[in-house]
Amino acid sequence: MSTATLPVIDLKLFRAEPSDSPRVVQECRKAADALITYGALLLRDERVSEDDNSAFLDLIEDYFDQPTPSLKEDERPELGYQVGVTLENTEKPKCAVDEPCLNVIARLDPAERPLDITAHSPDPKCRFFWRMSEKPPYETQYPGLNAPNVIPRDEKLRARWETTMETWGTSMKNAVEGLAQMAAVGLGLPKETFTDAGRYGPHLLAPTASDLVKYGQKDTILAGFHTDLNFLTIHGRSRYPGLHIWARNTGKRIPVKFPPTGRYLLVQAGKQLEHLSGGLIKAGYHEVVVNDSTLQTIESRKVQYPDRPLIRISSTFFWHLSSDYDLAPIPTLAKRVQDLEKAAQDEDIAVYEPMKVGQQVQNELRHIALMA
Repeated sequence: MSTATLPVIDLKLFRAEPSDSPRVVQECRKAADALITYGALLLRDERVSEDDNSAFLDLIEDYFDQPTPSLKEDERPELGYQVGVTLENTEKPKCAVDEPCLNVIARLDPAERPLDITAHSPDPKCRFFWRMSEKPPYETQYPGLNAPNVIPRDEKLRARWETTMETWGTSMKNAVEGLAQMAAVGLGLPKETFTDAGRYGPHLLAPTASDLVKYGQKDTILAGFHTDLNFLTIHGRSRYPGLHIWARNTGKRIPVKFPPTGRYLLVQAGKQLEHLSGGLIKAGYHEVVVNDSTLQTIESRKVQYPDRPLIRISSTFFWHLSSDYDLAPIPTLAKRVQDLEKAAQDEDIAVYEPMKVGQQVQNELRHIALMA
């Protein structure tokens, strides 16, 4: 099974025709059904530039090639690491100790399970969070989740930092917001249901970095089996394979592989979408590991790009609902949730208590050891 199994959603069609046209409605239902069935999809967006992604990957490789003392200057632990850098061996995979998550793993066929994370903690990955949000016209209750960005001190990095981050981040943000509108239409909701709820969200361009000199051995877990805490996660191409996702309906491990040509992005559902949909859409499980394809790419890049750092960068963007938004299941989706639960009686039945989005984020950050 490969990523080619995932439905491909065409954003161009949605942008070109009225949202109530039959072709658009059909494509929107396809998007919503993909999220319900798989928790993930491939999104085709003709506006995406591979050159912008490449410039972004170059920049982040160069950033994480700095010595550790330089990187530590950009840490903000007092803000739950929600801006700036998170260094390796800081973030813990929630699934290593979370009972419902361990139950999900136990129900998988042994051949389809993730690499064992019970003795793996914390992750050997680094991360940088660059906030891409609109300042709300009110005083947020969660200032720590909406803090100013951190800009590296190195002059060569500073010279291209903001332009590169904003250019690629804007492409990802535009694409995922288009998909959020399509999903709303496909679920029978007003088009702006999700984008209005996320207008002031603390969206994050969130590259993850893994040092493949230190952690390039086969079956090394770079990011343990987990779900994302935000609403929708969108990925561009990484230069190194290793991302595996699990489809809700099949329980199969899917190695992510983008089509060789074309402007595609991978979109995954996060916990905020699961909460808002009352479990109709489940957050997608995934891991990042060193596999045979990773090793082959390492050897290839050593030859083709001998002067570049051997660092795996994920081209990732986390789209959030606004921190002060009241998070609670949408009543009109309740009947569909009940039907799904009857069809999947082996799933744990989750309870989605009403709360502010900021509280949900803080709860999740405590689970992964990023907030006290």
